[in-house]
Amino acid sequence: MHVLVEGSGGSSGWPQPGCRCASCLRCRADGTMRKSSAIVVDGALRLGVEEPDGAEVAGFRVRRLPDARGGAGLGAGDAAGLGGWEVTSADGGRLLYPAGPGAVPVPPEGAARYDIAFLDMLGDPAQLGRLRARGLVTADTITVAAFADHRVSGVAELERRCGFWRVRLPADGEAVTTPRSARGSQGLTGTTPWVPWRVLVMGGARSGKSERAELRLAAEPEVTYVATAPRWRDGAGDRDWAARVAAHRARRPAWWRTVETTDLAGVLASARGAVLIDGIGTWLTAVLDECDAWGGIQEKVTDRITEFIGAWRQARALVVAVSDETGMGVIPATSAGRLLRDELGRLNQALASESEETELVVAGLVLPLNGW
Repeated sequence: MHVLVEGSGGSSGWPQPGCRCASCLRCRADGTMRKSSAIVVDGALRLGVEEPDGAEVAGFRVRRLPDARGGAGLGAGDAAGLGGWEVTSADGGRLLYPAGPGAVPVPPEGAARYDIAFLDMLGDPAQLGRLRARGLVTADTITVAAFADHRVSGVAELERRCGFWRVRLPADGEAVTTPRSARGSQGLTGTTPWVPWRVLVMGGARSGKSERAELRLAAEPEVTYVATAPRWRDGAGDRDWAARVAAHRARRPAWWRTVETTDLAGVLASARGAVLIDGIGTWLTAVLDECDAWGGIQEKVTDRITEFIGAWRQARALVVAVSDETGMGVIPATSAGRLLRDELGRLNQALASESEETELVVAGLVLPLNGW
């Protein structure tokens, strides 16, 4: 199957004509121009610019797919809830393509694996995780971003996201062809297979660090979410905390597995797939409680931290941890506050030194601190 990407931008391209948002202005300044998303399959079938007419088009079998959103959020032109198309070529090649920005096509039960899958990753990155969990997108599928537009701050940020989602970001005029030249060639390191890694995401309160960590793992088919907050904080006496926990739960994809524990070493020793730890600060607070260390006796805390760091170094899963950056504020007024700040600062340093990537989130913006 040979696919020519005629355009890779949003419905009106990127930058959008007349738009003065920061994203579009950056594209104009950089000279980056993307036409409206459209592809031509095997030189005969065009998708994006026009809707295929009929189930058999130019020798292809074309199936209309419903949208995961149902009727919600669909414009007048989407009254039928069209999510996209599934195309099967005469030689059995299979392709998935969305109907437009925000569209989330839903393949039927029993569908076979796709050779090429175009997806609007800015609309719902978790749709890729769902497809991978169903086995419809595998390591042998070429996964491609469609409808790139000003919903993201700029091309550089979209390229970073496509990197950790393992998705190609094509340029206008680029060809996508199967079979793939090498298994795993869409990994983060070029032609090398996907390998386990550790990512530390730090930031202050309400910086967007948890959302960034979740975004990193949105495209993963198997994710264990480790909630580390002490159990007493979930009680009815702290309504604000309960609301925060509920918001986190509602944001996570339904197929993620949640584990509430402070045994991070045990989780990492047995975990496969991907693990999200949220967060290191609440874990350390719980450990200080469990070890009765607030009075200054910290030998057991040191042992727990050492055990955790050892498991972090040897993890066989993709691990993303969220932690609080505590060194930019005022000196805590209490000895307990100073103890937590000092221990967390040292722990952040240790995790960063053992991580392939560390990033700082400020006001929702990401500052990479190190990386491959």
